[in-house]
Amino acid sequence: MSEPLLTVTGVTKRFGGFTALDNVDLVVGRGERLGLIGPNGSGKSTLVNCIAGTLRNDAGRIHLDGRDIGAEPAYRRVHLGVARSFQIPRPFASMSVIDNLRIPLLYAGRSRVTLDTGSATAEATRILGEVGLGTKADAMSGGLTQVDMRKLELARAIAAKPALLISDEAMAGLSASEVDDILALLFTMKERGVAVIMIEHVMRAVMKFSERIAVLVAGRKIADGDPQSVASNREVVTAYLGE
Repeated sequence: MSEPLLTVTGVTKRFGGFTALDNVDLVVGRGERLGLIGPNGSGKSTLVNCIAGTLRNDAGRIHLDGRDIGAEPAYRRVHLGVARSFQIPRPFASMSVIDNLRIPLLYAGRSRVTLDTGSATAEATRILGEVGLGTKADAMSGGLTQVDMRKLELARAIAAKPALLISDEAMAGLSASEVDDILALLFTMKERGVAVIMIEHVMRAVMKFSERIAVLVAGRKIADGDPQSVASNREVVTAYLGE
């Protein structure tokens, strides 16, 4: 069995006297599709912030591809293969769609040391075509629709050439057909060999996408397994629906 891509061991995070994460373990395989769910305030965002480096865990270890990344700043983790898309897209609104992709290609992602400006433009054009934004390459990103903003957010993550993509509520507020559009893009990550951690409240999407689901409640992991077994776990049902 190959070594996991990501190994989170005993991660704890406190904010003053509040424990947001309590000794959490998590393993993600190469190319695996993992759903990370839990009620609001369960610690999901805190966990992925610790993985991405925007927060530092108080205890425990985080290994990416066998390397301890716990002391690495967020930008170095991007260089090492961790990319993230956010629930509220924040493109460079004064730049064109294609320029929003040139930036990670040239400066942020793992390919930044091998690409020149011409190659970055060609790669950005290719990625925009794949995500359905090819005709909007020269449009100003600040004028995109909500679903196209989400597509651009994922395109920027793809441009960073990640080994691990964290998708943080990429489908919030979208229609059913728009959710299917974003799901289709996330499914292509498997073909690229990219592992995906999906944080999502649209349970239809989580169940369709995930090969495995981990559940956090009050900073603790209470379940981790295939979607059907997790969905029937009594402790998970109680956490979402109450007794």
